[in-house]
Amino acid sequence: MFTEYKNLPNNSRVWIYQSEREFNQKEIEIISAKAEEFINSWTRHGDDLKGSFTIKYNQFLVLAVDESFNNVSGCSIDSSVRFVQQLENEFQLDLMNKMNVTYKDGDNINLLKLTDFQKFAKEQKITSETIVFNNMVNTKEDFENNWEIPANQSWHKRFLV
Repeated sequence: MFTEYKNLPNNSRVWIYQSEREFNQKEIEIISAKAEEFINSWTRHGDDLKGSFTIKYNQFLVLAVDESFNNVSGCSIDSSVRFVQQLENEFQLDLMNKMNVTYKDGDNINLLKLTDFQKFAKEQKITSETIVFNNMVNTKEDFENNWEIPANQSWHKRFLV
């Protein structure tokens, strides 16, 4: 059951999928329509899930579920992963590579392989103040408050000089 993202409670569970490239406007329209359609059919053992999505910076797809309405199950998480895999295939995207790391350089979003991120940190091209995207956040509140943070406040800090 689709609901507007802004109407989900702060404790809603989120999953963040980052793309290696920006979505173009046509892709955003299609992904948005497909995401709403998926969420309207998303269930847990036959029970509706109350969910939503948002797209940030034309590069991040965020799925969210209000678990105070119904908890997600392993099967419902699996179905969301299959949905994301379908998007990957249709649009030639890589949305689930956890070895990619994103950070901001001014207004630019940059994506690096983790090994390159480590190298950039060692070379101090990435510093403790560099804004990174912490895709490990689990709730809407965390997403809104702790997703874009300085590297020294994230798991990324282990790579800093």
